[in-house]
Amino acid sequence: MDSNNLPGSKLLRVDLQRSLKPSHINLKDLTPFQRILLTTDGMVTEILEAYLWERIKVTKIFQEYFILERSIPSLEIERGCRILKRKICLSGRLSHKNHIYAETIIVPDRLDERIRDGLLNSNKPIGQLILEDRLETFREILDYGKEQARDLAVYFNIKKNDFLIFRTYRVFTNSLPIMLITEKFQKNVGRDRNTTHTSLGNL
Repeated sequence: MDSNNLPGSKLLRVDLQRSLKPSHINLKDLTPFQRILLTTDGMVTEILEAYLWERIKVTKIFQEYFILERSIPSLEIERGCRILKRKICLSGRLSHKNHIYAETIIVPDRLDERIRDGLLNSNKPIGQLILEDRLETFREILDYGKEQARDLAVYFNIKKNDFLIFRTYRVFTNSLPIMLITEKFQKNVGRDRNTTHTSLGNL
């Protein structure tokens, strides 16, 4: 079936309509919050905090510089280019629960020094660093769908054959892609949110 004929497809941005067909996921089967996480071009950290009413922190799993052995067309970079690979979880400060796992490939030479320093030496989310630097950006969603958790199951306390929802997008500034991000979250994300907090300022 053509993606444009799927129910609700016309409600989506053009880039999402393009990636809908191969995704093997029906947006109607998701909760409104899951659809927001999957399709937003805003800051995921702020969305999580507003919905879960809990401060979110970055838990770094891996971060290291590499020299590319092959080109990455979606980032418009060739073999020999220096990149920063980063794996993190967005976790609740009080609950310590991992809400999102993210893998990012960053082109550091296209970023301001303050953002590069923040990535290496702070636990601030990428979106917050971009906001603090007042960097104008554009996000283009390339792909989304679902897949088995496998080795990532340990971060969500689920079984390896349980499914995660994922999306991949790239971030542009000055007409150049600066990072490629894949975010993954559970199918039940947010369903057991703690609603007892009255003020984020106390968290």
